[in-house]
Amino acid sequence: MSSRFNLRDLPPLKALRGFEAATRHQSLRDAAEELCLTPPAINHQIQALETALGVRLFAHDGRHVVSTEQGRLLYPYVRAAFESLLQGAEAVRRHAQGSPLRVQTYVTASIRWLAPRVPLFLQDHPGVALSLTTCAVDWTFDEGHADLGLIYCASAPDPDRYHWVPLFDYTLDPVCSPEFLDRAGGHLDAAALARQPLVANYTEEHNWARWFADAGADVAPGTPYLMVDTLAVALEMALAGRGVALVNGPFAAADLASGRLVRPVDHTVICPGAWGLICRKDAADKVPVRLFIDWLRANAA
Repeated sequence: MSSRFNLRDLPPLKALRGFEAATRHQSLRDAAEELCLTPPAINHQIQALETALGVRLFAHDGRHVVSTEQGRLLYPYVRAAFESLLQGAEAVRRHAQGSPLRVQTYVTASIRWLAPRVPLFLQDHPGVALSLTTCAVDWTFDEGHADLGLIYCASAPDPDRYHWVPLFDYTLDPVCSPEFLDRAGGHLDAAALARQPLVANYTEEHNWARWFADAGADVAPGTPYLMVDTLAVALEMALAGRGVALVNGPFAAADLASGRLVRPVDHTVICPGAWGLICRKDAADKVPVRLFIDWLRANAA
């Protein structure tokens, strides 16, 4: 056994749970409640850990504890070790249960792009079980609860940690219904567009300012944005003729092709980054992951 990996050199493992919880909460009482122990028991664990390491990990501040410099140094290592153990345990459980491939994306990307394609993938690969989950706000890949993500990344993810497959650009295009455009007087320029009711996703409100700046229009919207919480809702409002939505990818392609939506102004902004598929690098060669990536890349159009 390598001298760098000697289990006898590990600090008391039981005490590390108390240390992690107490550091996260900065409270012995809260740590005890989480672990179903008493505050003295948590304190005893921390004292055992401090004795093993020969350092002070906490200073007491009334009812709370405050991490020392040594405690702050140790915490990320303990946290990373626990997260790795949790991921390993989850992987074993899922393998034993034959769990499906877990795919994460956003509400609009799911409703208007990915979900219609999933049945076709399952038809081509009937031996693969798949679970599709959506999130409305968090744009990061949740590798603890998903095997694969269809997300937007402003720049390529860390290649040492993630496998990344770009699929299509993050483009900004105003869209509205033909009836709305007729009421507005027909094809618009950027200044005229600013006077129309504009629908904005509250997490991406800045995209309208980006679009107007790129169009060379030094204007501000004439009325407050109609604020919604997802692009899917914004597109429904556009389809109903209630305003102009700003789509950020190919999520209105079918409605544009059918004529249910139109572009009121001819200007598209191509933003940095891309929509793409992401997974942990060590998962890229797993059969379900590889099958899904290869199939979706071939059928992304």
